[in-house]
Amino acid sequence: MTTFTPSAQAFIEARDLLQRHRTDYARAYAEFAWPQLDTFNWALDYFDVIARGNDNPALWIVDDLADGGTKYSYAQMSERSSRMANFLREQGVGRGDRLLLMLPNRVELWDVMLAAMKLGAVVLPATTQLSPDDVRERVETGGARFVVVDGAELAKFDALDANVKRIAVGASSEDCKGWIDLSQAYASSNVFEPDGPTRATDTLLLYFTSGTTSKPKLVEHTHQSYPVGHLSTMYWIGLVPGDIHWNISSPGWAKHAWSCFFAPWNAQACVFVYNYARFVPKDTLAALVQCGVTTLCAPPTVWRMLVQEPLASYPVKLREIVGAGEPLNPEIIERVRHAWDITIRDGYGQTETTCQIGNSPGQPVVPGSMGRPLPGYRVDLVDPDDQPVSEGEIALPLAQRPLGLMTGYANNAKASEYATRNGYYHTSDVALRRDDGYFVYVGRADDVFKSSDYRLSPFELESVLIEHEAIAEAAVVPSPDELRLAVPKAFVIVRQGFEAGPDLAREVFRFSREKLAPYKRIRRLQFSDLPKTISGKIRRVELRRREMDRTAEPARQPDEYWEEDFPELR
Repeated sequence: MTTFTPSAQAFIEARDLLQRHRTDYARAYAEFAWPQLDTFNWALDYFDVIARGNDNPALWIVDDLADGGTKYSYAQMSERSSRMANFLREQGVGRGDRLLLMLPNRVELWDVMLAAMKLGAVVLPATTQLSPDDVRERVETGGARFVVVDGAELAKFDALDANVKRIAVGASSEDCKGWIDLSQAYASSNVFEPDGPTRATDTLLLYFTSGTTSKPKLVEHTHQSYPVGHLSTMYWIGLVPGDIHWNISSPGWAKHAWSCFFAPWNAQACVFVYNYARFVPKDTLAALVQCGVTTLCAPPTVWRMLVQEPLASYPVKLREIVGAGEPLNPEIIERVRHAWDITIRDGYGQTETTCQIGNSPGQPVVPGSMGRPLPGYRVDLVDPDDQPVSEGEIALPLAQRPLGLMTGYANNAKASEYATRNGYYHTSDVALRRDDGYFVYVGRADDVFKSSDYRLSPFELESVLIEHEAIAEAAVVPSPDELRLAVPKAFVIVRQGFEAGPDLAREVFRFSREKLAPYKRIRRLQFSDLPKTISGKIRRVELRRREMDRTAEPARQPDEYWEEDFPELR
C-alpha cells in the first residue's frame, strides 16, 4: 500500500476529487478546496512515492519521428533525479541556493527540475533564446549562484562573474573548459536523503514575466503554489492517468511548467515532446497521429499555422485540445471543430498564477468566451476604484486567496504592493461577465482604447480581421486622429500566396465595413512585421508607441493605407 505524508495525502485527495468530477463543473467547483499543507516537497513526498515500481511512461522525447524517440518511466525519472540531486549537492547546491536553468527540451531539464526541488534549491528557468545581455541581467537580478546550461549556449555566459558555478549539458570536452560536465551526475548514488523538511511555503521557482507591456518582473512561486496550484490546470486540460500530453511550449516560460511538468504529472500522465529545428505544421500533425497523442495544448500562433493544413486528413486520437498564452479567435476554433469534431477549449492564467478561468471538459463552450472560474479560484471584475462591475479588470479577492497565486514579485516590493492593492490581486486584464457566468476576454488594460468615446477591444477587432483569407496575423492599436481622438489601426502579416498592396488594403477595408459596426471599423492599415516578446506574444505597446510618436510628415508609413484613400468604399 502506498503511504503518503499527511500533506501529500491531502494533495492526493484534492486531485482525486477533481478527476472524479472531471466533466461535472458545478460539483467540482462547489466541492473542491485547496489542501492545507504544512511541510511538503512535491518531488519527494508525491513524485518519488508514486514512482516506486512504476514502469508507466512519464516522459517521451522524440527528436526524429523515424526512430520513435525515447521513453522514460516514472521509476526511471525518480532514480535519475535522485542521482542528479546528489551530484548537484556535491557541487555545492543547497537549500535556498538559486540555480538558473537554461536547457531545451532534453531529459536533463526534467532531471534538474526534480533534483533542485528535492534539494530545496530555487530554480530560475530561462529560455535558450536569451541574448548575452539578457543572461547577465537575469543572473544578476535573480541572484543565481549556479547555472545549468545547454552546450550550444555556453558563450552567452562568458561575461558572467567568476563566482557563478557553471555546469554544462551536452558540450564537447573542448567547449566545456571551465565548465563542469553534467553527465557525471548519473554516476552518483540513486539514493537521496534530504537535509531536512521542506515547508510548503518555501520558494521553489523564480519566473521572469514575458514583458509584453513593461520590463520583465521576477515572479516568486513556492513548493505549493505551482506544484499543487496546477491542480486547476490539470482540471482545465482534462488530464487522466495514462494520457499522452503534448504541450507545444518552449522551456524557460511558465507555461512549460504548467503543462510539461506539473499538470500532466499531477494526473500521472505522460509528458510528450517532439523537438524540431523549425516548426512545420505537417510534421506536427504527423507526430500527433504517429505517437497517439491524446491531449494537446498549443498557443494561438501554432493553431493559426495548423489550420492552414487539411486537418481532416489526419486521423488524430485526440480527446482534449486546449489553447493558452493569448485568447483564441473563434474562427480558428470553428475550423478545428469542423475538421476533427473536437472543440478547442480556451483557458486563461498568467505567470503569476495557475489556470484561473477556462472552458472545462464536458461543458458547453460559448463562442468567444474563455470559460468560467476554475475550481479553487474566485474571480471578480472591478472598476478603477475596485468596485464590482460586469465589465472590468479581472481581480482575485485575497480574502479567498487561491493557492496558485504567486507570493509576490521578488526584489520588487512596490510592484507586489500595487498588484495586491485594496484586497485584490490585479491581473491588468479586462473581461466582461455574461449572464450565464462565462467570461469574455476584452484585452490588456493597457491595450483597450477609446475612439469617438467608444471603448474598443483590440482582440475583438483582430479576431474579425484574421477571418479574412489573406491575413495570417493582426494587431490593432489606436492611431491619433484630430476628429475622433484615435482610430483603430491594424498592423497585419499577409499569408503566403497573397500580395500586400493597395488592392489587398481595399479588400481588407471592405471586409472590415461588412463585418464590424461603424464605430469599430479599421480606419488605417499597415502591412508590417509584428514586434514580439521572446515568448512570441505581440508587443502592442511598441506599436502604440510608434503611432503616438509619429509626426505629420510623412503622412504615411511604408505600406500604410487609410480608409479615405479609397473613396469608392464610402
